[in-house]
Order: sequence, then structure tokens, then C-alpha cells
Amino acid sequence: MLIIPAIDIREGRCVRLTEGKFENVEIFSDNPIAVAMKWVNKGAMMLHIVDLDGAKYGELINISLVEQMVKKVNVPLQVGGGIRSYKEAERLICLGVSRVILGTILWKDKVLAKKLFEDFSEKIVASIDARDGKVAIEGWQNVLTIDALNFAGEMERLGAKRIIYTDIKRDGTLMGPNVSNIEKMLKNISIPLIYSGGITSLDDIKKLMRLKSSGLEGVIVGKALYKERILLEEALKLVDSE
Repeated sequence: MLIIPAIDIREGRCVRLTEGKFENVEIFSDNPIAVAMKWVNKGAMMLHIVDLDGAKYGELINISLVEQMVKKVNVPLQVGGGIRSYKEAERLICLGVSRVILGTILWKDKVLAKKLFEDFSEKIVASIDARDGKVAIEGWQNVLTIDALNFAGEMERLGAKRIIYTDIKRDGTLMGPNVSNIEKMLKNISIPLIYSGGITSLDDIKKLMRLKSSGLEGVIVGKALYKERILLEEALKLVDSE
């Protein structure tokens, strides 16, 4: 199972939000490039990069930092935040991004989403962000009436090869993951799932490792790494021992 450190970028800084709320922001570094290199040097095999400004405003804003990361680190990057057009997704892939994460556009333009799934296959990831079981879009600022489980199934039928599922109410809270929700999501799809939200301890990771056989491919860890509640080396050692 992959342990994927998260690097959320806002106004050029590495930050973490609590429950996806932009007013609940904590700054961890003024240098996201150095943070990326730190996690890679500690053994990370992939990084999860989110342009929070892009997610909020609907366009790629911190793309220059993403481009620098691609050049500086030698592991795959999955990047999301504000990607609302074919051109933007293609631009990131041409820069060397391994996976482009789609969120809002999945709901707003399913024809475009289907074309991106068809044209770029594994390089496009569907992000299902949920608050109280309902899909949230536009930087998690707008919660729809759409059921997240049903929407995930719809995205698989549309052509998605992989889903990132975020439990917004757990994200950045250090409360631990809602395992039953993850199990429900895994039962609803037959493609690999990556989970994000609330992972706090090695015990949390141990619990989630049991879901690997059900399709859980990896977990994204953010605040717990920055607060040193989890040491990346120990988490990697744990999953390597399975």
C-alpha cells in the first residue's frame, strides 16, 4: 500500500487546512519545493500536490511550483486543484505530471471528463470529495445533493481508472479515518481507491492496510506528517513489512 505525503499549496506556501475550510489554515513552510524534496529523501514513492488557490478560483495558479517539483524530484506526482479544461490537464501531463486529478469538472462537464479518461487513461484520476456523504466541489466550498458513493460508481462507468476519496470532515482534524465509509466506497467500485482524510497514527495505517485486498491502493497523509504524529520512515517500513 502506498503512503503518499500531501503538499497543499496556497499563495506559494505549503499549508494544511482543517475540514477543507480556507479560514482554518496552518502554514508549515514557505518553500514547497524543499518540502517535496524532504519527503522524497525520506523514501516517499509518490507525492500528492494540491493547488488550493486553483481549486478555489477554478484555474491553475501555482503551476510554476508544480513545474519546479517535476524537475527537482524523481518520483511521480499526482496534481489537482482548479483543472477545469482539456488544455490544462494536457499541459500538466506534458510538464511531466504522472497523474492529473479531476474534481469539479467531473460534475460540471461529464463529456469532457469522459474524453480525458479516454485520451489519458491512467494519467487521469477522479477525485470524490465528500462532506457528510455528499459530493463537494469548487475547493470544497459547494456541497451538492449528490451521493458520493453513487457518484463514484458513475465515474467508474464513465471511464475512470482510479479514484481518490477524501472525507472532508476528517481532513486535517487528526481524528482518524472513518473506516466504515471507506469500506462502503470500496464495495461500490471495482477500480483502485486512494483514501485521504484524518489519518493520525500508525495504528490508523494498520487498520487501512487490511483493506488492501478490497482495492485500497494507498493513503494520503498530510497534517500527521507535518505535526510528526507519524514519521514517514516508520509508515513506509510498516507497509513494506506486510
